Amino acid sequence: MSSTEQNQQTSSAITVWLSATLPGLGLTFGIAVLATAVQRFSGIPALSPLVVAMVLGMALRNLAGTPEAARPGIGFSLRRVLRFAIVLLGFQLTLEQLRAVGLPGVAVIAVVLAATFVFTKWAGRALGVEARLAELIAAGTSVCGASAVIATNTVTRGTDEDVAYAIACVTVFGSLSMIAMPLLGEMMAMGPSHYGIWVGATVHEVAQVVGAGFQHGAEAGQAATVAKLSRVMLLAPLILVLGALARRGGKAAHGSAPTPWFVLGFIAVVLLNSALPLPEALHAEVVGLTAFLLTMALAAMGLETDIRKLRAKGVRPLALGALAWLFISTLGLGLVALL
Repeated sequence: MSSTEQNQQTSSAITVWLSATLPGLGLTFGIAVLATAVQRFSGIPALSPLVVAMVLGMALRNLAGTPEAARPGIGFSLRRVLRFAIVLLGFQLTLEQLRAVGLPGVAVIAVVLAATFVFTKWAGRALGVEARLAELIAAGTSVCGASAVIATNTVTRGTDEDVAYAIACVTVFGSLSMIAMPLLGEMMAMGPSHYGIWVGATVHEVAQVVGAGFQHGAEAGQAATVAKLSRVMLLAPLILVLGALARRGGKAAHGSAPTPWFVLGFIAVVLLNSALPLPEALHAEVVGLTAFLLTMALAAMGLETDIRKLRAKGVRPLALGALAWLFISTLGLGLVALL
């Protein structure tokens, strides 16, 4: 085959791929734009565009139906776009942040994360919650909310309804923390550093951490944000461990468990960002792009979620989310008190 024929075949394959993928990719892009606009015009900083995008996608799927032509592009957003966004998350983290938290603070964060994950998995079995859904709720509660849920699902392989339910749990209970923790911190006369570590080690979403932390003052807000980002860094080893355990356990429901190579990309970017940080202007652009790509992935998730299947899961997973929230909040407070 001549080089001209090879080029023609390559060009034809690209054209076919684009024609199949662009409709769904355009749909998730449009929903992400709308979700971002809703968040900005709402005037509510803690309102996550990721959650808005998922709700909009679910509304379209369940009220009008997902167009068949859009399905390949939706799948691309749910897998490739998501993995790329998680790699880009590494530009928001540095090893210096771990040092700033200090060894005692890092120990509190690590112990709270590991204990909450194990407790939530155990409680899920006790409540009769399906194992994959329990694992997603555990990841979202113990690490970093919606981002942890969708990243962990690359290994857990729960259904779209599992992911939607887990994200709903972390959204509800993280929002309750954002309201309750500033009041409790004042009542207990907590110092800004201890309060910040407590919030950063226990509240679900980054936006919720910022909202709860800065209500106690600038020093508390900065401590909470750094503690939270240090906690996000532990998402990578968690996913690698879960992937290894899944492979040791044999076949997953949809085939063998994947190796989460994108997590290695995430770790590499963290190391790169620690050694050669991006210029401030470029860093802000990358942070915005990362948030937008994650929003596209959540839009795709919503477009794949059937509310009827969500309702069929009942209230037990919600009870699990509540137990996990109470556990992480109480344990974190107890350990911070020992600092």
